[in-house]
Amino acid sequence: MLIGYARVSRPDDQTTTAQVQALNLAGVERLFEEKASGARWDRPELQKMLGDLRTGDVVVVWKLDRLSRSLKDLLSIVEKIETAGAGFRSLTETVDTTTAPGRMLMQIIGSFAEFERSMIRERTLAGLSAARAQGRIGGRKFKLTPLQQKEAVRMVIDRIKNASGVARLFGVHPSTISRLLSRSS
Repeated sequence: MLIGYARVSRPDDQTTTAQVQALNLAGVERLFEEKASGARWDRPELQKMLGDLRTGDVVVVWKLDRLSRSLKDLLSIVEKIETAGAGFRSLTETVDTTTAPGRMLMQIIGSFAEFERSMIRERTLAGLSAARAQGRIGGRKFKLTPLQQKEAVRMVIDRIKNASGVARLFGVHPSTISRLLSRSS
């Protein structure tokens, strides 16, 4: 079964009419329409469509960016489609994973995405290393001073208060106290 997915970002001034027409011309038998940002993962119609997929179905979109705005999410969604035993087709970019060339194209796109993620990781690690060499430490600043940290740990160990009570006393989240305790043992 050909299953169409149409999406616009802004419900007040955008319409899916052109997408729906193109999808109907392509022969879709079932259509899911959404008015939500492509950057959001919690799109109800997308989730419903992915949950309803069966082996042999083909998800059809007008353009790749209608399914997702980020390449990483696009590849993740296409992987979910393929895990369900379904195929994927984009009308504008002529990507069709039901054919060997289409699968190859998605693999090439995926390899570029993986390369990009690796390059970002390398640059991030190099930047962190350079910052450490200059004496800077990344991450969020501690909520508690070293003296407050010692006192918080002492209060829990000496059973003056439990971890939740200490967290309330110092005005921090209980997980902050849990991390302090795990570091001190």
